[in-house]
Amino acid sequence: MDQGESEVVYARHEDIVRILNRLNETQAELACELKKTLSPPSNGCAVDFDTVLCWPQTAPNSLAVLPCFDQLNGIKYDTRENATRLCFANGTWDQYSNYTSCKELSPLEVPEVELTTTIYFIGYTVSLVALLFAVYIFWKFKDLRCLRNTIHMNLMCSYILADFMWIFVYSLQVPLQTNKAFCIFLIILLHYFHLTNFFWMFVEGLYLYILVVKTFTGENIKPRIYAVIGWGGPILFVLVWGIAKSFTLPLEDQQAGEMFRSCPWTPHPFDWIYQGPAIAVLIINVIFLCIIMWVLITKLRSANNVETQQYRKAAKALLVLIPLLGVTYILVIVGPTEGISRRIYDSIRAILLSTQGFTVALFYCFLNAEVKNTVRHHYNSWHTRRTLGSRRTRYSSSKDWSSQARDSMRLYQTNSYRKRGSTCSTGTTTTVVVVPFPKLSQQTKFSNDVG
Repeated sequence: MDQGESEVVYARHEDIVRILNRLNETQAELACELKKTLSPPSNGCAVDFDTVLCWPQTAPNSLAVLPCFDQLNGIKYDTRENATRLCFANGTWDQYSNYTSCKELSPLEVPEVELTTTIYFIGYTVSLVALLFAVYIFWKFKDLRCLRNTIHMNLMCSYILADFMWIFVYSLQVPLQTNKAFCIFLIILLHYFHLTNFFWMFVEGLYLYILVVKTFTGENIKPRIYAVIGWGGPILFVLVWGIAKSFTLPLEDQQAGEMFRSCPWTPHPFDWIYQGPAIAVLIINVIFLCIIMWVLITKLRSANNVETQQYRKAAKALLVLIPLLGVTYILVIVGPTEGISRRIYDSIRAILLSTQGFTVALFYCFLNAEVKNTVRHHYNSWHTRRTLGSRRTRYSSSKDWSSQARDSMRLYQTNSYRKRGSTCSTGTTTTVVVVPFPKLSQQTKFSNDVG
């Protein structure tokens, strides 16, 4: 292809891009005109298209505010900023729309949101797979069934449901915009499962506090009480929040005659109805953590251990408890808001929060000495049965298979396999040491979680 032909092709490409942009503008203008036709008459400014945005009906002598356009002439803009337009007292629009706050996204900022979302997606997917394996292990082996591990299972199930709902809602972003009822249902369900995460973290903290500080076993509280707190508590807050926010319509929805708020929902002060309990749970769990660590360090000092070993064990216990009690959320609750530091903070925050479920599964299942011993025992039993079974088949086909050999094999099998009792200890999963409690008639054993 010579230079003349390449210039013709490039010119045709520019024409195609210009035509497509014009089609998009025409579609936006037609949609705005349709909205204007369907809107009821009012004394204020009518729906109007200023070649960029479709401005809704606005009361006289007030300022209309809309998010900035996401793209214009192939250039991406920051939709977190707002554009404004004044509606005069006589019900007419100002001919000038203020787009000065709409800033172009720099090349580094454009992939930033996509990078953060990708990190969340990968992290939630990894956590989902790990949690499914962990729950299966706790469910499969009866040796591990006790109240402590039941609480762990419920916490993991809440992570599974919350992670799955996030992935599901993220995958259906475009269809949800056209089905308001389904969108509202999924948003409420997503927030419910997310809040159950925090309530089961509170259950974990409450169980440890009762077991370690109050020095009596957590089994004194029945499992169904924990279940009511973990699964039933969030229902009240999420239902009140969902009903309140559904019927609290912004001005645009009111003027359009909508019954429910447009979905997906934008931030609103009513969000504190479900955010408040989550923050309260984190504060309570931090208090639980401080008390538990104080008791642990006090007992370690009273033991005859080297000081370095004491601090190492305390640090290990703290590391294990942080994801269990949700302290990770507090560590990343506030951060920088602009510049490269904000991008780094957002990425670190996405990594920590999306892999929270994976961390819980790692510490309390895959690295748990109790779980590893149980799995190893069942695997060795299965392997031995399989080996003996193949030997018996091979020997039975041999002419030299004597009755004495068969009796010896039966005796070996009888003595080798006995029903194994539960290995689930009554202690907590706090740390890796045995700490004596003077007030008890017997020692409370802290399970060896991280082997």
